[in-house]
Order: sequence, then C-alpha cells, then structure tokens
Amino acid sequence: MEELNLTKEWDKVFPKSEQVDHEKATFHNRYGITLACDVYKPKGASGKLAAIAVCGPFGAVKEQSSGLYAQELAKRGFLTIAFDPSFTGESGGTPRYVASPDINTEDFSAAVDYLSCREDVDADKIGILGICGWGGMALNAAAMDTRIKATVASTMYDMTRVNAKGYFDAADSEEARFEAKQALNQQRTVDYKNGDYELGGGVVDPLPDDAPFFVKDYYDYYKTKRGYHARSLNSNGGWNKTSSLSFMNMPILAYSNEIRSAVLIIHGEKAHSCYFSKDAYAAMTKDSKYAANKELLMIPNAVHTDLYDRLDMIPFDKIESFFKKNL
Repeated sequence: MEELNLTKEWDKVFPKSEQVDHEKATFHNRYGITLACDVYKPKGASGKLAAIAVCGPFGAVKEQSSGLYAQELAKRGFLTIAFDPSFTGESGGTPRYVASPDINTEDFSAAVDYLSCREDVDADKIGILGICGWGGMALNAAAMDTRIKATVASTMYDMTRVNAKGYFDAADSEEARFEAKQALNQQRTVDYKNGDYELGGGVVDPLPDDAPFFVKDYYDYYKTKRGYHARSLNSNGGWNKTSSLSFMNMPILAYSNEIRSAVLIIHGEKAHSCYFSKDAYAAMTKDSKYAANKELLMIPNAVHTDLYDRLDMIPFDKIESFFKKNL
C-alpha cells in the first residue's frame, strides 16, 4: 500500500469523546488506492463487535460529518470507521479531487474488506452509512456487496442524477446534457494541455445576496467554524471540473430493488434534496420481494445540513436500534 502521511493531532470539527478509543488506520481498494480512516471503538470493549463504515458528505472529509457519526455510533457500542474517499482528504490516489461512481462505490466495499479482516470485528455483522452523495453510493454498494448486512443513507443525494439532470431535474433534456458534456470535454483538452486539472470551486464565497437557500445552507456548514476544514473540497477549491462526466453517463441504483439487506433512508422534510430519498425509496421498494426491511424516515423541520451535525436532529436512537436489529 502507498504510505500515507496521516495527521497525528485531533483536527476534527467536533470534540473528542472520552467514551471511545480512537486510532488512525489505512486500507486499500481493488484499484490499489490506499484509503485513510479514523477507527472509533467503545472504550473498554472486548471480543468481536458489530462494525459500521461511514463516509460523506460528497466533497467533505472524515474530520467533518462522517467522523461525528462514527464517534457517536462507537459510543453506542459499535466499532466504526470514518474514511476519506479515493483521491481526497488523507487518502491516496492521483489525480487529486476526482470522483467516480465506480471507484467511490468500491471504496465502501474496500472498507468492508478491511473491517472483515480485523480481529475485533464480527465479519457477519458489518453495516455502512453514507451521508449526502455518499448515501447514494452506500445504496449502490448495498446492491452489489452481499457482505453488507444493513445500510443507512442520511440526507442523500444521487450524484449521477443531479449531474445528468440538474437540480430538481430542471436540465433533464438531451440538449442540456449535450451542452454540458461539450463544455466538460473542452475542459479536458485544456487540462491536458496545461498538465493539470482545473478545479470547479467549492461552496461559493463570498455568498451572493441572491443565493438560493440551499447554497446558504452549505455555506453555513462548510465556510464557517461550524464545519470548515482545510482538507475539505467543499470548504476550499472543490472537485476538478471534469469529474461530472462519468456521473452523467453511468447512473447508479439500477438494481436497488434487488437489495435484500435492511435499508434505512433518513432525510429532512425541509431539505432541498429530499426528493432524492423519496424517489430512491420508491424505486427500491417497487416490485421488490424485499421491501419489508426498507424504511424511509422524514425528520420534521430539518434542512439538508441539519443532518450533518445537529445532534438534536440526527435520529441516532433510531440509527442505533436499526443497526442493532439488523447486524
């Protein structure tokens, strides 16, 4: 595996809990990329534990929302990891700041590989949890990887849908997609000539007065003390511009209604993104023999980023009981 230079100090955007033990670790995926993770374990725990791999939001790092989820679930008895996806954060892979529906789905399965081989994990009791765009990736992984026994998707995005069709499907036409692909492929030529990949920019800063609410919502998390992190793409320069190409052409969730394992989808009822979860749940349960262990939970008055870090809104009691029942 590639040797990664991992930060030694606690540099999360949330306080460290004295109820868990914490360490950093690495593992590799099927494409040979080395991934960095934080391991959280209930203090004093012994024997083989049920385990959960956590990732997201899309463009965030493990020191943000995913680490908060992982630490909280470790306090509740699980061994958890929060990992940085390929090409981002402390994980390896070049070029930097590129995304892939295939490789990012694989990252979850690689996390399952790693957890399955730990002596303190029960390999038959492994779940995953994806936040925002990683909620969609988690569902995609659950459709592929039969070792995953339970999946939670929180405030999810389907990144292939939003890239191919725009927000609220407003750009769902062949012409709109052609224009977008034309611009992105021209950018490929520019990048190749320059020998580097131009970034698309993270969350807009300064915030325009006429910014839509969901942009203000993202700004309030990624650009303030609440959630800013130096390694977060969304807090800084963003993904490279051409990352969207494969997402436009390779939709995920094609076989979601064949997921046999348990799934819990959670979303805020006031989130701009809640249509992703509602539609994903409908597609997952339509004509499915496995709908009985699928659930959609809407959180009253919650917006998209409330489920990133609002401990008073994230339904951890429900998440805990879901995993304990199904792992």
